Amino acid sequence: MIEHLLPPGAFSRAAYGGELDEAPLYPEEEPVVARAVAKRRREYAAGRACAREALARLGVPAGPILRDAHRGAPHWPDGVVGSITHCDGYRAAAVARSTDILALGIDAEPHDRLPAGVLDSIVATDAERAALAALAESDPRIHWDRLFFSAKETVYKAWYPYHHRMLGFHEAELLFTADPDTPDAVAGGERDTPDRGGYTARVLVPGPLLAEGIGPEVFTGRWIVRDGLLVTAIVVPAHGNGGPAA
Repeated sequence: MIEHLLPPGAFSRAAYGGELDEAPLYPEEEPVVARAVAKRRREYAAGRACAREALARLGVPAGPILRDAHRGAPHWPDGVVGSITHCDGYRAAAVARSTDILALGIDAEPHDRLPAGVLDSIVATDAERAALAALAESDPRIHWDRLFFSAKETVYKAWYPYHHRMLGFHEAELLFTADPDTPDAVAGGERDTPDRGGYTARVLVPGPLLAEGIGPEVFTGRWIVRDGLLVTAIVVPAHGNGGPAA
């Protein structure tokens, strides 16, 4: 699924079910999950395996993918940006050269309603709550609350490498939009293709430019829902204004 959301220049690998769950780890990676429960170890192993296969497609030799010392985010080879995600039944990774793509964040979730209270705990803004309520009423086929949660995760994953600190859910305002690659997908109302769309996230805290003329204020993302899963992705191209890259 993730491949439907990425532009040329970004390479991905996804695993379904238990595929790659028993993939071997490098010795340097073992300490991270040495005391982890079996489920966590399987997710970690499959995610790293997906990442190595994606890196191979990029032309990067296989090697350990260690964690950032601050928040545990993957530490990518020099000149590479990437993101890893996993949920029940799905693991995926996406990578690109930083000369082509400045920031990349992906996330996957089961396509189901969020547990009670989660939306309140992540501090959705008034505008976000109103938009989610309208979407849920107009198109109940999509679990907008879970999609919102996932999309917010991609904002953090795209933002973190430039700041190395947590971005709170209340520090970015996210609204769903039409997907430019799907003209009949709109934010609300009846749609012929309800399985995909777009979103924008306005970051509410200051930060450095990602590159000359490209700021971190607004991220543009895309989402897809299919086969009981939802996947979200933000891609910021190295050239242009940071809008959709595909």
